[in-house]
Amino acid sequence: MLAFLQNIGLPELLVILLIVLLLFGAKRLPEMARGLGRSLSEFKKGLKEIERDVNDAKKP
Repeated sequence: MLAFLQNIGLPELLVILLIVLLLFGAKRLPEMARGLGRSLSEFKKGLKEIERDVNDAKKP
């Protein structure tokens, strides 16, 4: 799915980070990182709940 990320080296990563910094600014990046972290944790929690519900439904 994300196989293209394996080909990204350090120079490409630095260019991407520079572009993000220019687009959003230094003050906004920590806010965005916190939001992304919260979103990922909520997503993982939701996946665990769905997995638990599916496993409970399979039990007799």
